[in-house]
Amino acid sequence: MSDNPIAITPTRPYMIRAIYQWIEDNALTPYLMVDATAENVQIPTEHVQDGRIVLNIASRATGNMSMENDYIHFSARFGGVSQEIWVPLQAVLGIYAKENSQGMFFDPNEYDNYEPEEEANAVSNKPKAAAPRPKRDNKAGLKVLK
Repeated sequence: MSDNPIAITPTRPYMIRAIYQWIEDNALTPYLMVDATAENVQIPTEHVQDGRIVLNIASRATGNMSMENDYIHFSARFGGVSQEIWVPLQAVLGIYAKENSQGMFFDPNEYDNYEPEEEANAVSNKPKAAAPRPKRDNKAGLKVLK
């Protein structure tokens, strides 16, 4: 075996997506607890309590949700006003169901020694543009039969 440590990615993004899916599949309400004092968090600060905010991230309460390996982004209404929410994964403290509190809370030190690839760092704070779809040859796939 090599003495060099293997650089592995944190488990947090994968666990958040899995728990979120489980909560939604069971018709429960997923809540995301966020450290509001973390860097690059874009949230409605008027709802922060004790340096934290709990966000309802149910599909019926959010729009255009994107859960990537480095951030969660969505739009939601607060006091009737739509706002864009950006939460870096390092700021996520936990995800759980409102109705029964089942879910997962995370080790706050998980990202201490993690160094993302430079390329990922450059785009982590920007929404990813959709790649242009290749143009398809104009060959009909269906035919009208008479």
